[in-house]
Amino acid sequence: MYFFELTLILLVFATFMTAIARRVGVPYPSLLALGGIGIALFPSAPPFTLDPQLTLVLFLAPVLLDAAFDTSIRDLKQNWIPVTCLVLVAVGLTTFGVAWAARWMIPDMPWAAAIALGAIVAPPDAAAATAVLKQLQLPHRVIVILEGESLLNDASSLLIYRLAVATVAAGELKASEAIPMFALSVVGSVVAGYVMGTLYMRFMGRIEDVASSIVMQFAGAFGVWILAERLGLSAIVTLVVFAVTVARSAPELTPARRRVPSYAVWDTVTFTLNVLAFLLIGLQLRPVVSALDPAQRIEYFAVAGTVLAVVVVIRVVWVMVYGATARFKFKHFGGGDWPGPVAPTVKGGLVIGWCGMRGIVTLAAAYALPEGFPYRDLILLCAFAVVAGTLIVQGFTLRPLIMSLHLKDDREVAHEVRRTHERMARVALEVLDGDRSPESEELRREVMSMLDDGDNSFNDLRSRHDKLRSRIIVAQRRTLVQMRTDAEIGDDAFHQVEERLDWAELNARGIEG
Repeated sequence: MYFFELTLILLVFATFMTAIARRVGVPYPSLLALGGIGIALFPSAPPFTLDPQLTLVLFLAPVLLDAAFDTSIRDLKQNWIPVTCLVLVAVGLTTFGVAWAARWMIPDMPWAAAIALGAIVAPPDAAAATAVLKQLQLPHRVIVILEGESLLNDASSLLIYRLAVATVAAGELKASEAIPMFALSVVGSVVAGYVMGTLYMRFMGRIEDVASSIVMQFAGAFGVWILAERLGLSAIVTLVVFAVTVARSAPELTPARRRVPSYAVWDTVTFTLNVLAFLLIGLQLRPVVSALDPAQRIEYFAVAGTVLAVVVVIRVVWVMVYGATARFKFKHFGGGDWPGPVAPTVKGGLVIGWCGMRGIVTLAAAYALPEGFPYRDLILLCAFAVVAGTLIVQGFTLRPLIMSLHLKDDREVAHEVRRTHERMARVALEVLDGDRSPESEELRREVMSMLDDGDNSFNDLRSRHDKLRSRIIVAQRRTLVQMRTDAEIGDDAFHQVEERLDWAELNARGIEG
């Protein structure tokens, strides 16, 4: 009962802090982490220690699935090179840069332990990136790159982490053992994610009850993660592929009366998990510091500060070097497949480089180190310093940086939404073609107004024309799915228009369908 009461108090406090963050215009993950640190400094504050396995599946699985479900495959294909460079090159450079810095300051630290430290602090957090980006108005390409990176960089860093931990346990790890592990983790995870997603949608198509459908969605998210872990696969890659597979078929197989409430529930749950996760990050200050040997605290704090600086600097430098190379290629050799029709800008590179907040994955990975692991207490302190430092320093300064650079939303998604509305109106007119009934004429006038104001909603709940409206919506939904399949629009525009069609369908058919 005590734990439940404490969790409830923390949740209310986190919600209050989130409201303050919105009012003052700062990312709520940063303010929550700072609030957690403030609570941890109170002498009577309860100690909270993360359970690494529970933390990853509870806090990361739903948030990762929610983000992957909305990911635009078209946009990722268009920006796969910068995303891949962040997922692989930036993570690799950060891992070995941190390992070298740790070894330089503490020569007795084994290389495997130093590399494990680097892999732990290397990946920016998916939950932090999603939470921060939703509050900022950035060019669409910048958002696509950051969101795409946040989905997959945990997988690359955790693979290095596993290899390093296995090396410490076994004494050494040969390439003949590491390569099969990599192949199983990546290829096997992709295949498993696709198979699970396909089977899952066949099963979900038989469920009609809304509440049961939502329960099975969360069971699917947690179940896929746990099953992937049991099979020795990458839970992150498996879950991302699973979510993308489900997102391809869900719009046609899921009726609006199930989709609308499920989206509302998912928004609420992911928000709740996010605010608790970032608050718990700050609360780790006490258990992390109390585990340190007092005689080594000054030395360890110096190492932690150095690691934080290395993490931030390497990311910024790599992004700027990548951008300069892409602009040079664009200027002298043309865009081609890379960097494409538009070269990356210096302003966009600064924002991407500075948007490298770490989160719950980093702390959970540090806590998952086995007892007796070399310099485990130091690694825990460094992980906390990097997470808290990036959330607070970068989080609080990100909005001022964007404002000083005068970066704004390029309205690319809004233009796609408008273009899609126009196509939806034409589809409606095609359905009504040849029908000269009074109901058809009234609907035709209503649809024509859509071409003027872009309004795709049908607000008359008790209209006499519901059957015609339903026919129109069915045809519009089919066209909308085809537009996404043909890469005419991305998933951001797709989901905005899909939501309006869902409400139109509910209005036309009624809540009971």
